[in-house]
Amino acid sequence: MPPRKLPRHLNWLEAFVAAVEAGSLEAAAEHLGVARSVVSEHIRALETALGDGEPLLERGPGRRLHLTPRGQRLYAGTQTPLHQLDLKRLRDLASSEPSLRLGLNHTLSTMLLADIALDAAQAGIKLEIGFGGPLELVREVQTGQRDLVVDFTPLPPHRGVETESLISLPFAVLAGPDTPLAARAGARETLLVKDLEGQSFVDWLRDDPYGGANSARFEAHGVSVHEVARVESFLHLFDVLRAFGQACALAPDLRPLRAFPPELHVWPLEEEQPQLIEVVALWPAGMQTPETRHVLQGLRRRLSQRRRKTD
Repeated sequence: MPPRKLPRHLNWLEAFVAAVEAGSLEAAAEHLGVARSVVSEHIRALETALGDGEPLLERGPGRRLHLTPRGQRLYAGTQTPLHQLDLKRLRDLASSEPSLRLGLNHTLSTMLLADIALDAAQAGIKLEIGFGGPLELVREVQTGQRDLVVDFTPLPPHRGVETESLISLPFAVLAGPDTPLAARAGARETLLVKDLEGQSFVDWLRDDPYGGANSARFEAHGVSVHEVARVESFLHLFDVLRAFGQACALAPDLRPLRAFPPELHVWPLEEEQPQLIEVVALWPAGMQTPETRHVLQGLRRRLSQRRRKTD
């Protein structure tokens, strides 16, 4: 079978990367096994395809090639898997227009995206938004496909990824509008796990590190509950609690991010060893862009303000 031919723009990109890493057109040509003129033609074609022909490389002291600011942005994105690098993506990478490739947890997107988009719009930052689970989002940071990801923990350390904890959230008891628990404990400021004995219960992500902890809590305190429903996403928990009006649930206390529906009853959960969930930001190690810093600054400010309001 003959070798698969790369699209033209990836041949151009290969010549550009080789010239950057070899330091000269001659060394790049030797590395690629082509004539120097071919390397030069490929780089000129890439410059033309990305816009107005603005140079990506320039000669420095000793005739060694150096990246222009536009070339630096493009080269920083070359660690992305090849299938991600179509010409549109290359133009975005080489553009002088501020941009941010943002990845979000689905639940957090409903609570944070509006504020992030507002900060980006006011700063003239072009947003490219994607969603996914923890493993997928971490992989996209590692491969340079995302400039910033906002997700829940716990997450172990990952090679090539820097993280920052934005806010820590304890757990709370949520109860449907008709639950007998409200009549019995409505005036209480907090609830204990043992207060849920015999209650109808909605288990959120039973086998997940967050929801799975519920079963461990019940077992540790000798509590038996009657499970009436199970959901795989926090986004559906509110609707299920409304439908099963007498049911309860244990979930992260997300009120610093967004108010719970007013018809649901909410109590902080009091535990001997409280479990916390963090909202964290992730970005490629050593590659925090000005756009990433701007968005993170806005998130820190807003989350700090909301935390003070709920304390």
